[in-house]
Amino acid sequence: MKTIDLNCDMGESYGAWQMGADADVMPHISSANVACGFHGGDPATIRKTVKLAVDHGVAIGAHPSLPDLSGFGRRPMKISPQDMYDLVVYQAGAVEAFARAAGAKLHHIKCHGALYNMAANDEGLSEAMVRAAKDLGVMLYVLSKSKNYEIAKRVGVPVCGEVFADRGYSDDGTLAPRDKPGGMIEDAARAVKQVLGMIEDGYVTSLSGKPVPVAADTLCLHGDQPGAAAFAKAIRKAFSERNIAVAAP
Repeated sequence: MKTIDLNCDMGESYGAWQMGADADVMPHISSANVACGFHGGDPATIRKTVKLAVDHGVAIGAHPSLPDLSGFGRRPMKISPQDMYDLVVYQAGAVEAFARAAGAKLHHIKCHGALYNMAANDEGLSEAMVRAAKDLGVMLYVLSKSKNYEIAKRVGVPVCGEVFADRGYSDDGTLAPRDKPGGMIEDAARAVKQVLGMIEDGYVTSLSGKPVPVAADTLCLHGDQPGAAAFAKAIRKAFSERNIAVAAP
C-alpha cells in the first residue's frame, strides 16, 4: 500500500480578516502548516488552529513567511541567509510554544509563499533553512527535487518532497505563477488526476505538456483555495479507491 502525507496551509486568518475553511479541511488531512503571524495568523488564530490539529490527531507544522502581512507573504524580498535562519527560527518558535501548551510538539517546518520559492533554487537560503530545521530538531517540507531537498538530504535533515494538488507546474519543476493561465487548478477532478499521476507514476505534466519527475512524499492543499474542503474530500475518495493511505511522516 502506498502512503502519502496530506498537508494544508492553515491558520491564515488575522484579526477580523477570515481566511480559509480550516475546520472543514482539518478532518481530511494528516499535517497542518500553521501560519506564524508574518503573513497571517495572529496569536489567537495560532492557538485555535493548533488545538484543532490536536483534536483531529494532525501533525503540527510551522509555516513561516517573509515579513509581508499586507502582501500575504507572496512578494519576494532581498534577504541574507542569516535573515532566512532568523525568520524561520523566530516564527517556528511561536507555533512550537502553542503546541507545547496544548500538550503536543512541533513536527515540521514548511515555508510560505515567496520565502518557499526563493529558497527552492538559492543555495545560501536553502542551507540556512535546513540549518534552522536541524537546530530545532524538526523535519522540513520543501519543493520536490529542489535545491532545498538536495541539501537537506545531503546533510541528513529529515525532509519531505512536496507536490501540489491545486497548482500548475513549469517545465523546470517549479510552481507556475498564480496569475498565469493554469497556474491555479480550480477543478477538483483535474486536481485528482494530477495528484494520482504524481503519486503513482512519479511525474507531473507541466503547463506546456512536458512530463516532469517529482518525489511525492507530501501533498499540499492550499487552505485559502476556494473549495479547499471539496478538493480534500475528492482526493481522499480517490485515495480510498486506489488503496493509498494518508499519514504524517
